[in-house]
Amino acid sequence: MSYVEVPGAKVPIRMWADPATVEGAAMQQLQNVATLPWIKGLAVMPDVHYGKGATVGSVIAMQGAVCPAAVGVDIGCGMSAVKTSLTANDLPGDLSRLRSKIEQVIPVGRGMHDEPVDPGRLHGFATGGWDDFWGRFGGIADAVKFREGRAARQMGTLGSGNHFAEVNICDSGSVWLMLHSGSRNIGKELADHHIGIAQGLPHNQNLVDRDLAVFISETPQMAAYRNDLYWAQEYARYNRSIMMALFKDVIRREFKKAKPTFAPEVSAHHNYVSEERYDGMNLLVTRKGAIRAGSGEYGIIPGSMGTGSYIVKGLGNAASFNSASHGAGRKMSRNAAKKRFSTRDLEEQTRGVECRKDSGVVDEIPGAYKPIEQVIDQQRDLVEVVAKLKQVVCVKG
Repeated sequence: MSYVEVPGAKVPIRMWADPATVEGAAMQQLQNVATLPWIKGLAVMPDVHYGKGATVGSVIAMQGAVCPAAVGVDIGCGMSAVKTSLTANDLPGDLSRLRSKIEQVIPVGRGMHDEPVDPGRLHGFATGGWDDFWGRFGGIADAVKFREGRAARQMGTLGSGNHFAEVNICDSGSVWLMLHSGSRNIGKELADHHIGIAQGLPHNQNLVDRDLAVFISETPQMAAYRNDLYWAQEYARYNRSIMMALFKDVIRREFKKAKPTFAPEVSAHHNYVSEERYDGMNLLVTRKGAIRAGSGEYGIIPGSMGTGSYIVKGLGNAASFNSASHGAGRKMSRNAAKKRFSTRDLEEQTRGVECRKDSGVVDEIPGAYKPIEQVIDQQRDLVEVVAKLKQVVCVKG
């Protein structure tokens, strides 16, 4: 489908979703964003749903301003995937050992490494820029600097919620590895710190929603936020890279006879800010639950822990600010999912997947998400499908 245009206060709202199917609270959030004085465009992805301040699944283009709550607290959250030389025939019938080995090297939930991971010891890990990255730690907000030890030990960890590490089989039979994670606790602390500052600034006192508080260019508050924002986005990228290196090492050990090799990684943020130019304007584009889908750029659109994912290539649609959805998108809240579904439902909906099937992950049940095929179909003018993947192992936080 192409987009539907809904009138907004300052800009039209371009929707790659049927407005009639979008929950009322989410529609109100979109209308609220469209009132911001700095807004130059708003694109809505087919996985749109209610979020904090701004909907998940929206692309907010502003001139000279950025909203930290719209970026969210998991700065730089995103996906990485890599195709291996293994095929489905190389996998054992019982995948429980493989899942266990992955969980042994990649801490999940609030877990962290006993000691910081030394990237120099990781097979094939590109260490260029690593020392410079940590050297800039001293320049981030004083309020969170004392967390350096924790930040270093959480580097290369999964987290909880909808974060995951998976072994997938694509439609051609190849085995893929996939990760979903972000900037861990250090990103959250930086986000919370700056959101609090933004909400106290004079120019934000009459907004329709205090969670839409922004920083304005040429101010010290904006400079401080952008410094910390970009550092956290880089942290998230490194976090996924280290996990993927650890993941690959598990595959090398477990499939030693097959001597697996790995294609270049596909990696994409889906909670971040980028400086981009549209219609002759330099804009700050916030993708909250959306990926960049410039012409020829590869991206990852996951479904749920039982429905599979898609590797896509961007079509460079400027109407969407070169964007696409970041996943299937929730159709019900976590609390609603826990009330509606049982562990028996989870077992049924994840049949054939080696994964947790206990009450702690019922809120991640496939039934809580929109159908991924429908979401893909609604953005055929944004991306083309390169490969369809189906998970056989899913490690959840």
